[in-house]
Amino acid sequence: MTGGFIHLYTALEAGILEKYGLSAEHVRIGGSGPALAALSTNEIQFLYCAADATIPGLASGMDVRLIAAPLVGLPWYMIARPEVRTVADLKGRAVGVPRAGDLADRLSRLTLERHGLVPNEDVDLRPTGGSQPERYQLMLANVVQGNVLTPPLDAQARKDGLNIIYDLNDLGIPAVYSAAHTSAMLVREQPRLVQRFVAAMAEAVHYTEKQPAAARQVLRKVLDLEDSEALDSAYQAYAVKHVNRRLALPLDAVQAGIEDARATGTPVSVRGAEEITVNTFAEELERSGFLSQIWGADLPPR
Repeated sequence: MTGGFIHLYTALEAGILEKYGLSAEHVRIGGSGPALAALSTNEIQFLYCAADATIPGLASGMDVRLIAAPLVGLPWYMIARPEVRTVADLKGRAVGVPRAGDLADRLSRLTLERHGLVPNEDVDLRPTGGSQPERYQLMLANVVQGNVLTPPLDAQARKDGLNIIYDLNDLGIPAVYSAAHTSAMLVREQPRLVQRFVAAMAEAVHYTEKQPAAARQVLRKVLDLEDSEALDSAYQAYAVKHVNRRLALPLDAVQAGIEDARATGTPVSVRGAEEITVNTFAEELERSGFLSQIWGADLPPR
């Protein structure tokens, strides 16, 4: 459960999927492997999750395609204990990561290197396991002195006297955060169904941004979160700052994900991002005038 999936939650809560003739059951599946397998065997027809988790599986040849990206960029912050005021202050200290080689580990390394620090020489990258809230507690206990975390933990950090020392979006790295997937079979055999789903997600993006009270209520329910500052942090990050109104997947970001997978030992069998990405559905929303109709002058230029 994450605020990064706000557009799917809003589409379900506000009845947007039904508007497009889709009667959907929301199923939670633990782990990208089982989720991709369920998609490949048509047990589920659509998957909504972080693309970073699924690109290695797609790159290794799974018959699944990325079809829309409501969120792009890196909604991560380097958060540190009160005595650490800059990234440079982490020298001689420890940064927590779930495990070596995962996204948090790679982002931590890039952040340190961007600031002239050598990972595991100047700063100890310490695998601690655990969820983001669990790693946050380890930082409060001074087991580690820094962590890369996502909203709304930045709001909690400020309340606890911790410091937000770097916005990782400033790394300028092409990245896809939340993405919609379907099987290659569905793309081939039921393209109109896929088109309706992508259209529904496009309207959910618009609704979430233009109806902030309703969207915040969805976040409050899903995250079981009452703190107004934390809700505002999650909303601003996932409904405003990192939103991709056109939904088309940036191929450079997908390619970067493939190369990351290759570098960490995934046996890559695809030639490039074009083999696992289908942007025709998002592009049809623009060609048909659908996006201009719902956004008007708010639709950003290409």
